[in-house]
Amino acid sequence: MDLRLCCLGPGYTWISFRLGFSLASAGFAFLIVIVLLSLLESFVSSVIFSVFSAACLNYYFTEPIFSFSVASPQDLMGLATFAITSLIITALVRHTRHLGDARREQARLLDLTHDPVFVRDMNDVISYWNRGAEELYGWKKTEAIGKISPQLLQTRFPVPLNEITDTLLRTGRWEGELVRTRRDGQQVVVASRLSLQKSENGRSLAKLETNNDITERRRAEDALRRSQAEYLAEAQRLSLTGSFGWNVISGEVFWSDQSFRIFEYDPAIPPTIKGVLKRTHPDDVALVQRVVKQSIDARQDFDFKNRLLMPDGSIKHLHVVAHAVKEDASKLQYYGAIKDITATRLAEEQLHESQVELAHVARVTALGELSASIAHEVSQPLAAIVTNGDACLRRLDHATPQPEEMQACVQRMIADGRRASEIVRRIRALTKRDTPEKTCLDLNDVVNDVALLVQHEIFTHRVSMRLELAPALPPLLAGRVELQQVILNLVLNGIQAMDGISDGPRELLIRTRQDEVGDLVLTAQDSGTGIKPERFGQLFDPFFTTKPDGMGMGLSICRSIIEAHGGRVCAFNHIRRGAVVQFSVPPSA
Repeated sequence: MDLRLCCLGPGYTWISFRLGFSLASAGFAFLIVIVLLSLLESFVSSVIFSVFSAACLNYYFTEPIFSFSVASPQDLMGLATFAITSLIITALVRHTRHLGDARREQARLLDLTHDPVFVRDMNDVISYWNRGAEELYGWKKTEAIGKISPQLLQTRFPVPLNEITDTLLRTGRWEGELVRTRRDGQQVVVASRLSLQKSENGRSLAKLETNNDITERRRAEDALRRSQAEYLAEAQRLSLTGSFGWNVISGEVFWSDQSFRIFEYDPAIPPTIKGVLKRTHPDDVALVQRVVKQSIDARQDFDFKNRLLMPDGSIKHLHVVAHAVKEDASKLQYYGAIKDITATRLAEEQLHESQVELAHVARVTALGELSASIAHEVSQPLAAIVTNGDACLRRLDHATPQPEEMQACVQRMIADGRRASEIVRRIRALTKRDTPEKTCLDLNDVVNDVALLVQHEIFTHRVSMRLELAPALPPLLAGRVELQQVILNLVLNGIQAMDGISDGPRELLIRTRQDEVGDLVLTAQDSGTGIKPERFGQLFDPFFTTKPDGMGMGLSICRSIIEAHGGRVCAFNHIRRGAVVQFSVPPSA
């Protein structure tokens, strides 16, 4: 085809010459042929024809004709203009053709992809629609082009369309999920990516949109979420733990199914804070309101335990924890959990009762070991009462009564009777199995109480007991009987630990002090053989004992009592000789 057009050059020149064309008219006719050659993508042919045309114009249409000379400068300018114009036209047509080819190639490549791709102008009118869009949405290219995209696809946007447009114009792109309707009415979920196409001067021209069909993935995720929700609901039911959400500003409350079961409300009725307080035990309402109000004012988490009073009169124990989410200064939400700990609390109460019973048995056992000491302590004041009574009788038979001496004897009898009564009272207190009440005590007074009970034991085992009691100790809040039991146990253990000692003194030191953090500390130090290193880890374990006839509960009960008072107990060997058992408890506030 290019060759035929080139061959037409001489004939085209002869016709133009015979018709008497001027230089301008002939040049215009030649330019038409050059454009045709350029459009046929024959760059070499168009260049050759441009040179041939310029030569023909010079030879046939400029004076002198039939000569390559140019007489007129105007004709020379015309020839130069023709040559330049022909080359420019050739280059521009070729560039335009290449651009068109590139766009056609791009369109062909876009048709090869499976992802839907389409272009729409700034009014959302579709101008390009690839094969992927045809396959996903069901609309053919000829049917889609010229239509308004949101209307054709019945698009549901995650945010208003004007917000998407503003983002696109501001940033040049937008990404999000859209719900669209196919031609057959089926809805699909697509991940959409929009990019703004601009001209060289920055004017917005069109919107290029690519889509990924994520419908199946969304269905799988929804199914997984439903499955997870079912597992979570079952786990909450088994663990008696419900979850909740609370928007403090709006007052909106969300409960899980287990939360409704805990409060025994109908799930069809929306939960409210008023409903929570209605179920709260009357004695705990003020506590709940105070804790929640303080947490809201401080915009911080809360963690508390309270009781519910149910319509049937039963009581539930709850542990409530919540995390504060502060989105901004005007928004505050809580997400938390509600755990029904009623069974745990009942178990703790039963355990406490068992511990009280066990402690009672241990005290009675210890008193059995101290029976000789107790008999000695009681017999002393009784013997003194008898002696003073005899003296009174003798003075009554005296010829000259002596009232002053008789009064002194009676006073000693009363003092000894009170002493015997106090000993009996202390023993009875130790044998009671009632749950002890905590009162403000002086640690040194409790030590002295125990020291009186063990005097005969000290004498029998030939032990020297020394008390180093720090003066002016602050009071502590504790159960007197429980504290007596701990100290009594430590003293008896120290005495028995020195039974086999024959090569040195048998000394038991009981010391009280206040440590650097303010806790009250009692130390029982003996001069026995000490504790074997392998036994340190078992020393406070229940039923562990080194005595042939021991129960193995003494130190275990001591640890339970001290820890119940907020303290701690430990044992170690002295650097010189013997063992040290020490406990510390905080003073009363």
